[in-house]
Amino acid sequence: MIDYSKVLSETVKEIKPSGIRKFFDIANTMEDVISLGVGEPDFRTPWQVRAAGIHSLENGATRYTSNRGLEVLRDEISVYVKRKYGVEYRPSDEILITVGGSEAIDAAVRAITEPGDEIIIPQPSYVCYEPIVKLAGGVPVIINTKDENDFKLTREELLSAMTEKTKAVILPYPCNPTGAIMEYEDILAISEALRDTDIMVISDEIYAELTFGGKRHVSVPSVPGMKERTILINGFSKTFAMTGWRLGYACGPCEIMNMITKIHQFAIMCAPTTSQYAAVEALRNCDAEVEKMLEEYDMRRKIIVSGFNRLGLTCREPKGAFYAFPSIKSTGMTSEEFCEKLLEAKHVAVVPGTAFGNSGEGFIRTSYCYSTAHIKEALRRIGEFLEEIKK
Repeated sequence: MIDYSKVLSETVKEIKPSGIRKFFDIANTMEDVISLGVGEPDFRTPWQVRAAGIHSLENGATRYTSNRGLEVLRDEISVYVKRKYGVEYRPSDEILITVGGSEAIDAAVRAITEPGDEIIIPQPSYVCYEPIVKLAGGVPVIINTKDENDFKLTREELLSAMTEKTKAVILPYPCNPTGAIMEYEDILAISEALRDTDIMVISDEIYAELTFGGKRHVSVPSVPGMKERTILINGFSKTFAMTGWRLGYACGPCEIMNMITKIHQFAIMCAPTTSQYAAVEALRNCDAEVEKMLEEYDMRRKIIVSGFNRLGLTCREPKGAFYAFPSIKSTGMTSEEFCEKLLEAKHVAVVPGTAFGNSGEGFIRTSYCYSTAHIKEALRRIGEFLEEIKK
């Protein structure tokens, strides 16, 4: 009989499961549950994108692509990134197509991390960064960003966390779960903190096209002093409602991208061929569809933020992504306790802020990837819950 406790990796055993999934698993066992928990667009992939994927299959394009991805797709990404953010990357050796943005993050971390290297991670932020750093043998150094700073990473916070062991900092903006964005001046301050160092930046910009209130996304490598030290991560899941197509990309200096490609080459081979052909169409011809989705998200954003504030759950205006991050401190409950009791009493599923780091305590993450009717019903039930716990 094998003793699996001796077989399994101690690093993997110590990593906690995703805090997001816990509440979904419970909700799946209950009737009449309404969820604000899923970070997935409720829109269908635009028809012309689906048609391009279908057409590629009908033409028999079902073989491996090159490791780096289809040349035509890398060309289109180069054009798109320059058009949208003013940053130029060579398709030949500075762009890699990956299986979602998550693979790109994983490969980027592994390409630069030696055992004991420190990787700075602002939190609250997406759940994958800390485990990925640990799996690569790195040491996550957590910066707890502050509500009063709109959950932005500041120059002072970064400087206080930097040591001689710091290898990189992850910039997760626009941010899941807070909806925070970094503006030009914010990134410039980070650039000044990193000047005269060899510290890299992994910039996860998967929500780049989802910004609101007239605030256009500023891509980190577009700021002076940042391109040479930045690995840009992006993808198709959020912008083009292509979550199931599993397609992302990484851009960066060729010296770094060659190493990331080597990891991708041995671990993955190449991204799905059908998805790559579909993505070409998305980049070329879907600006109008993206704008329509953005307008709908903006309307939902205003409904959910005003709704929480009306209920007495203070909620800052999220300027990016599709999440609101209201405070539940006024209830006297922990984030976990609030979510558990809300789900039990009113069958509404939301995610505790602590799923995204300890600094998320006192907050909950709610997604507005849902119809206005769905959002309003969830708010109504939350209002009832708040009234009942006052008694």
